Amino acid sequence: MHSSISIIIPAYNEENGISNVISEIELLMNENNINHEIIIVDDGSTDKTIEKVSSTNAKLIEHQQNRGYGAALKTGIRASIYDQIAIIDADGTYPVNYLVELIDNKKNYDMVVGARTGKNVSIPLIRRPAKWALNKLAIFLTNYPIPDLNSGLRLFRKKSLVKFLHILPDGFSFTTTITIAMITNNFNIKYIPIDYEKRIGKSK
Repeated sequence: MHSSISIIIPAYNEENGISNVISEIELLMNENNINHEIIIVDDGSTDKTIEKVSSTNAKLIEHQQNRGYGAALKTGIRASIYDQIAIIDADGTYPVNYLVELIDNKKNYDMVVGARTGKNVSIPLIRRPAKWALNKLAIFLTNYPIPDLNSGLRLFRKKSLVKFLHILPDGFSFTTTITIAMITNNFNIKYIPIDYEKRIGKSK
């Protein structure tokens, strides 16, 4: 029997992909009999993201203005009701079926991360040099093998994360920071290889 899980999705102008991501997650959770809640944190969208989410069963939390990816995640984490928390993006880049694999691998780990090292990975060429350099720096600083430093698909225990909330940034470096913080504080982390699709809509 799976434990209950809170799935947090930060969203900023994601009207094109958000409905599909929510419906795919709902179907996956129900098929696998996983008790869950889906929390969408709208980060000041100016398109029809809120309208799209409102027509689903997901819980919607609204930021009145854009505060950043990390800020949206922190809002969702504070509002979550379960200790197991998963995060995933709203743009369709992370195939939702990997959520079950993360849940299946959570035993004995404080965080399970979907590493974008699968057979089909669509990371734009312009981002690859910077991602490579940042990853190498993190490995050097932590002396720990990190196959994917800032993946946006991960599962962690709320009680393991709350102690770091005050140091986690509001921007996109949230995932980088939580990775390094948990490694340097000797938490147990597991990486599983995943595919990464081309995003729906415009990149932020």
